[in-house]
Amino acid sequence: MSATRVKKNGASVSIVGASVAGTWQALLFAEAGWNVTLYERDGEDLPSAASHWAGGMLAPDCEAESAEPVISRLGARSLDLWKKYYSGAEFSGSLVVAHARDRSDFERFARTTSGYERVSGKALETIEPSLNGRFPEGLFFPREGYVEPRKALPDLHGKLRQKGVSIHFNAAAEPEDLSGWVVDCRGLSAREKFPDLRGVKGEIVVVETQEVELERPVRLLHPRWPLYIVPRGDGRFLIGATTIESERQDVSVRSALELLTAAYALHPAFAEARIVEIGAGLRPAFPDNLPRIQVNGEQIAVNGLYRHGFLLAPALAELTLNYVLNGARDNEVMRWS
Repeated sequence: MSATRVKKNGASVSIVGASVAGTWQALLFAEAGWNVTLYERDGEDLPSAASHWAGGMLAPDCEAESAEPVISRLGARSLDLWKKYYSGAEFSGSLVVAHARDRSDFERFARTTSGYERVSGKALETIEPSLNGRFPEGLFFPREGYVEPRKALPDLHGKLRQKGVSIHFNAAAEPEDLSGWVVDCRGLSAREKFPDLRGVKGEIVVVETQEVELERPVRLLHPRWPLYIVPRGDGRFLIGATTIESERQDVSVRSALELLTAAYALHPAFAEARIVEIGAGLRPAFPDNLPRIQVNGEQIAVNGLYRHGFLLAPALAELTLNYVLNGARDNEVMRWS
C-alpha cells in the first residue's frame, strides 16, 4: 500500500512500545481516526522504560546550548502539541542560573541559546522567591515547560482508551509478526534492527523538603556538574541528570554525591531534604545522538530519542503520521530501507 493513498478513517496501525514515543504515535493516529492497537512488554507502570526515570522537561530553547538545531526545531513543535493534547503540561518557563564564580559558563550559555530574558535583582526574586539573593542574574526562558512523566503517561493512556485504542501491557509483540502498518517504538529492545543503538545512563534523585519552593525547572550551571531541578509537587523535587556512557542501571556513589551537592549549591535548605528515591534509566541513542524515523514499507521504526524523549515524541509522531497519510518527508530525521 502506498503511503500517499492512506487518507481515510478506519485504517489500522499497530504501535509497539507504550513509553512516551509510542504513546504519542498512538495518540496522533487515534486522533486521525485510525484503529490503533498498542503493545508494551512492560507492566502498566513501565518500570523498565527510560520514561520512568525522565525529568519530563520541555525545553527546546535551553537544549540549543548543546544539541543540534533539529532538536530545537522539533522541540518547538512539540510544545504546541503538548499544549493541544495534554492539559497537565505546565508552561511557566524555565530558569538558568549560575554562581558568580561560574560567570563564564553563564555567558557561554547565553551566547549559544535564544528566546530568553535576562533577569536580575527584584525580577529574579519575583520569578523564584526561594532563590532571592542567591544568584546575581538568571536567564528566563518563558515558553518552556515540563510534565511529570509518571503522571503524564497514565493520563495519556487513559485518553487513548477513551478513544477506543486497545492497549496490551505485558505483551512483548515483535513488529515483524504484525500485519499492516506498524510503528516500532521499542527503544533499546530494537537492537536487532539497529546494531548501532546504545544505552546512555541518566541518573536522578528525588528529594522532599518544605523549605524550598520552585515554580518551574531551574538549571544550575557548573563546570563539573550542571544539573536541573524540577518541581514535582507536595514539596518533592527531581534532581537530574547525569549523562553517562554506561549501560549499568545503577547509581554510583560519585553521581549521587554530585547530584546532591549540586542541589545544595542551588539552595542550602536541600541539605535537610529527605531522599525519596534514587534511580537510573537507559536512554536509547544513535552515534550522533539524534532521533531517527526508519521506514521500510509499512514497517516504521522511531528510535534514538536520547535524553529528549518527552521533548521530541509529539513532533516525531506528527512526522510519522504525515508520512503515512500524505507521503510527507523530513529528510533531517527520516531514513528509508
